[in-house]
Amino acid sequence: MNGDCHADDIAMKLQISTRLAIFAILELAEREGVQLSVADIGQKYGVSSHHLAKVMHVMGRAGLVRSVRGAGGGHQFVGNARRTTLLDVVKLFEDSSAVEQDTEAADATPEGQALRQILGEIDNIARATLGSVTIATMRKLVSRSGIRSSIRSKGALSRRQNQPRL
Repeated sequence: MNGDCHADDIAMKLQISTRLAIFAILELAEREGVQLSVADIGQKYGVSSHHLAKVMHVMGRAGLVRSVRGAGGGHQFVGNARRTTLLDVVKLFEDSSAVEQDTEAADATPEGQALRQILGEIDNIARATLGSVTIATMRKLVSRSGIRSSIRSKGALSRRQNQPRL
């Protein structure tokens, strides 16, 4: 094993739907009271509106976002950014009960049991961490990074699209 292992090489993996949900919640929470379309959010992250619409539907059923139909419609964050955690979002899309089926024989060995114990501890730490980070905290981290969002309110987006490109 190489000693040049970087944190990015072993980063926690989340399903695409989970990542999209977190990105969408952060976008919507930043613009409290403003509705963003699935297309606007999807364009920023380079994902299909169809996939993102499914994610938004799940979050709507969970009471985190609401959908406004019609002209000027879109989605709004209706949760409490100071109380809603990353774990609240992650639990909607990640199957925490998923167990690898092909390892039953290996798990019966002392090595397998030790590995299962370590992986369980890692899962507990990940859940505790995700449960301690709120949407408001994530918004602060994003704003401190100095990177500005390319999504504007619906009016600003449509005005920008009507301007000639240079």
